[in-house]
Amino acid sequence: MERWLPVLPTLDPVVEGAVTRMSKLTVHLRRVREQSVADFDLERHEFDTLHELAGRGGAASPSELAEDLGLAPASVTGRLDGLERRGLVRRTPSKKDRRRVDVELTESGRAAWRGAMAVLGREEERLLGVLPEEERAQLADMLRRIMVVAEENGGAAWR
Repeated sequence: MERWLPVLPTLDPVVEGAVTRMSKLTVHLRRVREQSVADFDLERHEFDTLHELAGRGGAASPSELAEDLGLAPASVTGRLDGLERRGLVRRTPSKKDRRRVDVELTESGRAAWRGAMAVLGREEERLLGVLPEEERAQLADMLRRIMVVAEENGGAAWR
């Protein structure tokens, strides 16, 4: 902040300090996530797909996954092909519509996802553990309020 104040005298050091720290924290957590994913022999896109499946109770249709991942159905098909070959998911005929399939996590897929999540969760706990429970709740609420503003109008307020 000291270096930037002479260059940008109207800079609010409190705002800039908070934004800089959030950005650096995001980079740190991204690195931890990438390492944990690699440690469990997953590619990031594989982890993301397993994560979305786990978030739906371990089973979903390919179209639900495509929507959750923000991808075209053909892209999800390719991902599922690779995950199925590795034994991390299986496709079964849909119980609701026999023209469709359902995708579900296998035990191996669930174990890989849980392992990577555990590493990330421990780091998040370590970082936020410096704050008492009440302050963690306050931080979560403050960040929620900031995100509401950031997401107004589809996040396009800066344009």
